[in-house]
Amino acid sequence: MLIDFTPDQALYPFESRWFDSSAGRIHYIDEGSGIPILFCHGSPTWSFLYRKIIGELRDRFRCVAVDYLGFGLSERPPSYGYTIAEHATVTGELVDHLGLDQFVIMGQDWGGPIGTAVATERADRVRGLVLGNTLFWPAEAWTMKAFGRVMGSPPMQRQILRNNLIVEHFLLGELRNKLSAAEADHYRKVQPSPEARRGIAVMPKQILTARPLLEQLATDVPARLGTKPTLLVWGMKDMAFRPAACLPRMRDTFADHKVVQLPNARHYIPEHEPSVIAEAITERFL
Repeated sequence: MLIDFTPDQALYPFESRWFDSSAGRIHYIDEGSGIPILFCHGSPTWSFLYRKIIGELRDRFRCVAVDYLGFGLSERPPSYGYTIAEHATVTGELVDHLGLDQFVIMGQDWGGPIGTAVATERADRVRGLVLGNTLFWPAEAWTMKAFGRVMGSPPMQRQILRNNLIVEHFLLGELRNKLSAAEADHYRKVQPSPEARRGIAVMPKQILTARPLLEQLATDVPARLGTKPTLLVWGMKDMAFRPAACLPRMRDTFADHKVVQLPNARHYIPEHEPSVIAEAITERFL
């Protein structure tokens, strides 16, 4: 199925583009010129998450932002599993299709594992990384494991599918004072029905079931990407990816890193501090 929603050009002033991947038709945007940046979103967001950052960077960088299958304006293929590994494979196909070289990857939330999985397979073509409120290793905190178990349970899966729980409670609950009604609708209307929400329903379960991929990334990221220039941008009030738990390992992994702390930001950092992030990316990579 395709999503019958047209973004407001005033809020999302980008040309929609399409790529027929091996698993289904994906939506992406490709704006500006210069050093390429691939923006990888998490759950339950889509490329709309990065609109303000891209708006500030597209006069200096080539900004590519993808919607994974099951997210945003991309297809919802019935035979697709919506796993992190599958998203990484399809995103990698787009990277190769576009011929991106010496590119930067930005990943937030599940965009971190997806982006680093793409990068480790193409390390010779990666210029650097921007990682924020994410991880690339198996979740060990009991709170995160419990979240995966609870949200993967049948009652909560029904809430996600029927009532759009992840969008309404976790995303829009956090951002209620940050988004206009029209902006909030851009997150709601790309997940309009239970059938459309299969992708966001799978994501919480991946905290536990994606462990083999995350274990591989825990080895591959330091080995293949550990010397790449890296920008760590962190919302310091995020209760899921807590700074004290995540930042030390991030710092230890990347020899050439810079940390930008966002003191008042929670999880969805591109909505909280887009200008600060855009400025930090410019200073780090231009």
